[in-house]
Formats: sequence, structure tokens, C-alpha cells
Amino acid sequence: MTLDPQVEAHLKRLAGTGFADLHKLPPDQVRAGMRRMSNALGKPESVAQVEDRAIQTVTGDCRIRVYRPAPSQVRPIIVFFHGGGFVLGDLDTHDGLARALANATGSVVVSVNYPLAPENKYPAARNAAYAATKWIADHAAEIGGDASRLAVAGDSAGGNLAAVVALMARDAGAPKIVFQLLIYPDLDFRRSNTSIREFAGKWGNISRETQDWFMNHYLNKDEEKLDPLVSPLLAPSLAGLPRTFIITAEYDALRDEGEDYGRRLQGAGVDVVVRRYDGMIHEFLRWPFDGSRQALRDAADALATALGS
Repeated sequence: MTLDPQVEAHLKRLAGTGFADLHKLPPDQVRAGMRRMSNALGKPESVAQVEDRAIQTVTGDCRIRVYRPAPSQVRPIIVFFHGGGFVLGDLDTHDGLARALANATGSVVVSVNYPLAPENKYPAARNAAYAATKWIADHAAEIGGDASRLAVAGDSAGGNLAAVVALMARDAGAPKIVFQLLIYPDLDFRRSNTSIREFAGKWGNISRETQDWFMNHYLNKDEEKLDPLVSPLLAPSLAGLPRTFIITAEYDALRDEGEDYGRRLQGAGVDVVVRRYDGMIHEFLRWPFDGSRQALRDAADALATALGS
């Protein structure tokens, strides 16, 4: 396949921004750049009710944003973790994606503002993500959700956190998660597969130097790259994990690890669907491409099957 024409036009607009060389800048400057880029996404979808809340968990205070497409009804819950390499992103940068997910699925979507690195290194984000998920499950009735129909979801680094939370919940026995939606997830910090090596610095993917910049900000030492709660692809067993839908993109550097994870899940007896979107790139779901709308419809169908409408 070739690049989708909409994607190709998008990449031409991004040319010259220096996106692949983020490693040359301090985190605060890159965060500001991401917020500016998010403003170019256009006006987000309307959702019937959107509420910002501050919650108290065992790891401390945490901000969440609750999206209710049907406030008068008890709906399934999707706990959503935003992408940004564990260094970037917040409730606002991924507001559009969270809104679209809520509307497409008819679920209560709860976006979690987990702590970012390097100010908060591993395992701060992981622990906060799990604690927030547990709080959401315990307080489902307060937000109009059904704790028996609980899913986790995330894009890129958020996909990593969703996968990690599912592993932690399985091992702890709570909360009960029945579905995970992993959107071009970051699952293998060894950075050794074909797509990560061949696509670095191309088609909107970050360079190898920037890959290291993100990892070095997140981790305390290189040995942590082999921790299964950093690299879920290295988990000894994936048995007992919830039904899974994995979205990958043809020209995404993270493509192979998402698809490898799908194969491992299938081998462990997990009900899993992996769908590659041809002509698409990393982060495509945040942009108004035809392929993005199709991926959202597919994810909504998978969620409806797992959670009920």
C-alpha cells in the first residue's frame, strides 16, 4: 500500500516542524508544541455531558474528565489513558479523541490525567493509572457507569498503560476488566523489531534519538526496559487477560509490537482482534481522516460486543 492521500497531505503540512528532533528540546517546550498542534485538530464533537473532577486515590490526587453521551442512563465505562510518550499530553490534547470514543461507543469515557515524566518517573504513571482505574470501578455509580462493564483504552503510551493496568488487575484480582482497546500501543521498550528500526524518522514517526529521549525521561535505568510492566510484550504469561481489540497502522513504527502482542494474546487463549489500517500513520486516530472514522467504528463494534450497548 501507499500512504493514504489524506495522510500524505497531513505529513506535508507537518514537514519542517522538526517533529522528529524533539530530543533537542526541553519537555516543557515540546508539551507546549503538542498543545498548539492539538488546536489544529478542529472543533471536537459535542458530548451530552462533560465533567472535570479531582479524585483522591491511594497514589494521591488525580484529575479526570468524565464524558457521558447518555447522562440519564447507566452505561459501560471506558477508562482512557492519553498518549504522549509518558512525557507529553493531558486531558485537553486528547479531548477530541475521548469525545469521539464516547459518542461512537455510547459509553461513559473517563480520561485520566496521570503524572508525566521526567518529573514523575516510572512507576508513577503506572501506579496512578491503576489506582485511578480502581477508583473509577469503586465509584462507578457516581459517574453513571456500570462497573461490571469496565474497559481500559489508550493510544500509544496510553495503550501501554491500558495493557499494564489490565495485567495488574488480572494479577491483583481487581478491578474486573472485561475489555481492552489498545490503539497503536507502545509495548516493547527493547526497540528492536522491524517497524521500529525501519520507520524511525519517517512518515511522521519520531527518530531513534527521540525514542531514547522519551524512554530516558520515563525510566530510571536501562534494566527497566525488560520489566513486563514497562514492556507488556515481555510478560511471562498473557493468559486470563480480557477480550482485546488492537489498532495498528501500516506506517507506524509501533506497528510490529502491537501485532506481536496480538499473536501472543491469541496464543494464550485470549479473544483478540488485531486490525491494521493501511496507509495510516502513528496517531492517525486523533486526526480527521476517513481511516480514523472507520477505526472508531470498528472499535465501537468490538466494544459493543464485549460490553453490551
